[in-house]
Amino acid sequence: MQKTHTYPCSSCGADLLFEPADGYLTCPYCGHKERISETSGSISERPFAEYLHAQPEQMVKLAENALEVKCQSCGATITFTPPEVAGRCEFCGVQIVAQPKEADPLVAPEALLPFSHTPSQATAGLRQWLSSRWFAPNALKHFAKPDAIHGIYLPFWTYDSRTSSRYSGERGDYYYVTETYYETNSNGNLVARTREVQKTRWSGTSGVVELSFDDILVNATKSLPEQRLADLEPWDLNNLKGYEPAYLAGFRAQRYQVDLAQGFERAKELVLPRIESAICYDIGGDEQRITSLATDYSDITFKHILLPVYAGAYQFNGKIYQIVVNGRTGEIQGDRPYSFWKLAALVVFMGLLLMIVLLIASAGR
Repeated sequence: MQKTHTYPCSSCGADLLFEPADGYLTCPYCGHKERISETSGSISERPFAEYLHAQPEQMVKLAENALEVKCQSCGATITFTPPEVAGRCEFCGVQIVAQPKEADPLVAPEALLPFSHTPSQATAGLRQWLSSRWFAPNALKHFAKPDAIHGIYLPFWTYDSRTSSRYSGERGDYYYVTETYYETNSNGNLVARTREVQKTRWSGTSGVVELSFDDILVNATKSLPEQRLADLEPWDLNNLKGYEPAYLAGFRAQRYQVDLAQGFERAKELVLPRIESAICYDIGGDEQRITSLATDYSDITFKHILLPVYAGAYQFNGKIYQIVVNGRTGEIQGDRPYSFWKLAALVVFMGLLLMIVLLIASAGR
C-alpha cells in the first residue's frame, strides 16, 4: 500500500512545495523548509522484455493523490498533485476546462532531474530572450509575465543495449594514374602536359561489428517537436535522483505518449548513424559503401525518467507558438511569429532612407 503523498508544513500546516533554488520542500507562507528524503539504493535499469507488456502490478501513479486532466485541444495529458491546479495548457495555450480525474497508473518513473532553475530565473531569461526577437508582434510580450510559463516534468525513456551488426559492403582504395592532356602555351603553341588523376579501386567486404550503448535518450512526448527538445540538451543525467513524488510538489508532469516499445524503435534510429560509422571504420580504406546491414539487439534495459522544463504556448493568427526552457540550465528554445506591420514599417523606413540618400547625392553634384 503506497503512502499518501501530501507534505503539510510542520509549522503552519500549509502544503509544502519543491523549491528549485535549494532543493528543499518549502512552505510558501511561513518559509519553513524540510529536506527531501533521498531514495535509498542506486537507480537501477529495468529489463526491457519484462516490461514490454506491463502488467497491472508493474504500473503505479506518480503520486497517491495525483490528479490528471486531458487538454481537449491538443490531447496532452497533464498530471498534478494538490494544491497545484490545471490551468492553461503548456503545449497549446488553451484554457483547460475538463474536470480532473484520478490519475491512471503508468510504468513508474525510475528517476528524475529536479528543477534547479527557479521560476523567476526562467522568467528573467525569457524576458531577455523576447527582447532579442526583432519584428515580433506585441502579443509575444505577454510571455514575460511570471505566470506565462509553468514548470512541468516531461517523460523520457533511456535505453541500454548491446548490438551485433552483420554487414556487407565495399571498400574503396585510392590509386593514381598519369594522364596526358594538351593546352596552349603563351606563344600560342599546343603542348602536351601530364597530371596525376585519382581513381578508386572497389573490393567487396563483409563482417560483424559489436557495440554497447548506454542511456540512449528518447523523448516520450508528442506535444513538442523532437528537434526542439534535442536543442535543449545537454541534460546532466549523471545527476539523476531516484524518483520521489516530493519533487513534483508545485509542478506538473506529462504522461508519456510514446510507449516503451515505440521508444525503443526510435532508439534504434538514433544509434544507426553510430553503427554505420563503426562499420565504415571496420571496412577501412579511403571510401566505404554499406550494401546490407542487419542488427541484433541484446541485454536491453531501460529507465523511465522525468526531465524538467518550463513551458508555455499561445495562439496567434490560428497558429500555435511554443516556448520551452531547460529547467536545469536555462536554455531557451521556441517559436516566434513575425509582425507584418513591423516588417512593412521597416520596408517603408528603408525606402525613405534610400530616397534621402539619393537626394543628398544628387544635390551634391
